[in-house]
Amino acid sequence: FIPPLPPEKAAKVEIIRGPNIKECPQAPASAKNLTIPVILKAGDNISTDEILPAGAKMLPLRSNIPEIAKYTLERVDPGFYANAMAAAADGKDGSAVVGGDNYGQGSSREHAALAPMYLGVRVVLVKSFARIHRANLINCGILPLIFKNPEDYERIKQNNVLYMQDIDLSLKTGNPFKITCTDTQGTELFTFEALNDFDERTRSILAAGGLSAYTRGGGQ
Repeated sequence: FIPPLPPEKAAKVEIIRGPNIKECPQAPASAKNLTIPVILKAGDNISTDEILPAGAKMLPLRSNIPEIAKYTLERVDPGFYANAMAAAADGKDGSAVVGGDNYGQGSSREHAALAPMYLGVRVVLVKSFARIHRANLINCGILPLIFKNPEDYERIKQNNVLYMQDIDLSLKTGNPFKITCTDTQGTELFTFEALNDFDERTRSILAAGGLSAYTRGGGQ
């Protein structure tokens, strides 16, 4: 048994990790405004197996999020990883994924939220979520939004850009999220709303950038 160290000594302790064990990435705190490209428009019933594959090939990478993230959504779009990295290289605020009904069905694996978060996905906007995956997205600081009008899904195209304003105010008040969709040249196409059906604690978690940041900040 090793008694707890005082903070000044604990800060100097070196944690030795194997070459395939990396620190768990952290999401940034929620931004006030976001301008993010839609790097994937998916259909209905996207499973967590499709978001991040399972099996013997993936198992050795479970503690290496930067490496396992290379396989994110490859079964839906083999170019997803490259598109996410390109958005980051262009200095974007992050990126968005748009999906249909029952997004995130199947296994409850947290890596299906950790890997997109690491790649800069800040918003997943769908018609409906599988419950546990939505909770995992919240814990990872990704905004899991639901179309107020499901028909707006049909109007969004891959590579459109979503502009969200006053996100902090929506997370504080519970007001709906207002989103403007533009083309790649910045021409406004239409404006729509996403539901804000989060309880007060969940809104605080999202504002902090996920559950770990919320907890470190003294949240209960």
